[in-house]
Amino acid sequence: MKSNNRKIIKMLFKKEVLDVIRDKKTVIMMLIVPVILYPLIFIVALGIMSAVQSNLDTNTYEVVVDAAADQGEFYDYLKKNSTSSDKTYTLNILNAEGGHDYIDDVKKEKIDVYVSVEYSAAGSASEEGKNESTGSKTEENDASETDAAETPRLRYYVYYLSSATNSNYASEIVYNCLKDMNNKLSRKLLYDAGLDAEMTLNPVLYEYKNVATGKQSVGSLLGTVLPFLLVISLLMGIMYPAIDTTAGEKERGTLETLLTLPVTNRQMIIGKFLTVALIGIISAFLNIISMGIVVLYMAKIMKESGAIKLDGVSFTGFLPAILIGVVAIFAFSLFLSAVTMCVTSFARSYKEANNYITPLMLVVLFVGYVGFIPNVSLDGGMALVPVANICLLIKELLTFKAGVNAVAMVLLSNVFYAFLAITLLSRIYDSEQILFSDGKSSLQLFEKRSNLKKGGVPTFSDAWFILLLVIVLVIYAGGMMQIKYGLGGVAGTQAIILFVPLLMAIYTKKDMKKTFSLRPAGPAGFLGAILLIVGTMLTGIVITFLVSFFFPSSSSAAGETVSDIMGGNFWITLLVVALLPAVCEEMMFRGYIFASVRAKFKPAAAIIFVAIAFGVYHMSLARFFVTALLGASLSVVVYYTGSIFPAMLMHCANNAFSVISYYHEEAVLKIMPFLDEDSFSVTTGIVLFIAGAVLMTLGFSVLRHFRKEL
Repeated sequence: MKSNNRKIIKMLFKKEVLDVIRDKKTVIMMLIVPVILYPLIFIVALGIMSAVQSNLDTNTYEVVVDAAADQGEFYDYLKKNSTSSDKTYTLNILNAEGGHDYIDDVKKEKIDVYVSVEYSAAGSASEEGKNESTGSKTEENDASETDAAETPRLRYYVYYLSSATNSNYASEIVYNCLKDMNNKLSRKLLYDAGLDAEMTLNPVLYEYKNVATGKQSVGSLLGTVLPFLLVISLLMGIMYPAIDTTAGEKERGTLETLLTLPVTNRQMIIGKFLTVALIGIISAFLNIISMGIVVLYMAKIMKESGAIKLDGVSFTGFLPAILIGVVAIFAFSLFLSAVTMCVTSFARSYKEANNYITPLMLVVLFVGYVGFIPNVSLDGGMALVPVANICLLIKELLTFKAGVNAVAMVLLSNVFYAFLAITLLSRIYDSEQILFSDGKSSLQLFEKRSNLKKGGVPTFSDAWFILLLVIVLVIYAGGMMQIKYGLGGVAGTQAIILFVPLLMAIYTKKDMKKTFSLRPAGPAGFLGAILLIVGTMLTGIVITFLVSFFFPSSSSAAGETVSDIMGGNFWITLLVVALLPAVCEEMMFRGYIFASVRAKFKPAAAIIFVAIAFGVYHMSLARFFVTALLGASLSVVVYYTGSIFPAMLMHCANNAFSVISYYHEEAVLKIMPFLDEDSFSVTTGIVLFIAGAVLMTLGFSVLRHFRKEL
């Protein structure tokens, strides 16, 4: 029996591989992009940068100097240094003529730099240009102190156009000349005064000593960028075969034929999964080789040019890290393949699958960016966070910091997540409602409004579109409003969350009562909601302490974000932070999104989907678990009561408690001492968790009973 099972899976696997290879898109993404396009992009970019730098080093720059003001001192100095010994640039030095607007010439790029000179007391005026005391470019250097008794001295104003490459480069040359002239004059004045110039200018000697080895320096550079590029390339390699083996098969009409064969769903899924995983592994392997060649080429070029020192750095030193990294990438490929197939299985066509996979790409890229964040290490819970754990593991492998326990946790967690995703995939293929949907899940925004029928709830595609649109608007428009207007910006952000789905529902002629669950709820419904939300809050306290223990940096960042929002008048903050989100976010998530997802999937799946979406929307790892739990509980309330109003009330109560705790921390701690971080213990956590679980169970029971009576 086992032999026959393996034979069937082998046949299905061979069939799927042949189907995928016949698809030109897959072959291009798997072979052409990593092997040819990536190296070509890097080499061409390096060549362009080298050509631009070479052109700058050999160019002739027009510099106008107001020579009359300083008796030609700097003018003559520039004339003597108009060419460089190590570079071949040339300065065409011109003397300024009175009455001409040379600043306007700089703006119009007729000349590259204009240097004006005037007598000024030391530190007596604000200036634009380069700060001679710090050696850096500044737009303004406000000097607040003046000393009229000091001897007036020359002040040079260097006008340049930072948006013009030639002007910016020429200004650097002029600045270095000014700095060098200033240094020589300083030493001359000290020498004339009979002082030791070196001792006066540099009374303290210091030198930086980098104790990092060459391997660590190179590994740190590679570990920042390489993991992110690998994750992107792996996702691109997996995406097309995943679409082809799921949505593509539905679109071609071959899935029905495959299901009539004497094969089980489990055998079919394993065959498809192995195909996608194989393509992903091949794609990852080719990308590793391709990027390795590019890195070696760039390292050779930079070494020959003297840009970096690679003494003592050899490929064999990175070999253990590379081998472990390859195994980790393969494990991650299994997980990403299974997740991608789960997402694309809901689509009925290539086009729809591409729409569904976009959010997955955004989430993967967002989490993968953790590799660029400094001081984030593979400690504690980070080893269990998908995508982030792979990026951090490769980063620490290349810097020789990864331990055996961290490697084991990352590998095992990715294999475990892949197993969970495959299990979910098998459930999807057991559901005829998902596999053979009637096509009513397409995006309706771009259809003619006259063709839309009145009534019903939003489609699943509508939910995806609105969710992505709102998140993007909240990040950009909401972020700018909050920076500029503070609490007013928070209110504006909530307006976006409310009106985007509301306008979409109006345009697509949806039933507003069904879409937003606008119906009254009885006392039993509110009682069940209160019990459930109080239990959720108690459980959330325990989760918050656990998250702060495993992810201290994320918890600290989340606390700073809350502090930025809170402030000012208590009642205004309560209105903006508690009441507005309770209305706006509930209308969005437990109204529009939940109604559309519930119409397509089973209640449990819909509740989980909305919970995850609600957690992701808050864009904080530290707050994700608590907000996801809260989102699930509020979805349960809406599902069993059929009304959004109890959920709004409970959401408001939850946020209001946070506001009150912030403004009246001492009073709250007197009543609830277990909230004090310093006195929180394991026993307290267990008691709170049990109490929360009991209250949630009671609330759930009341809500179920309430639904039966409806």
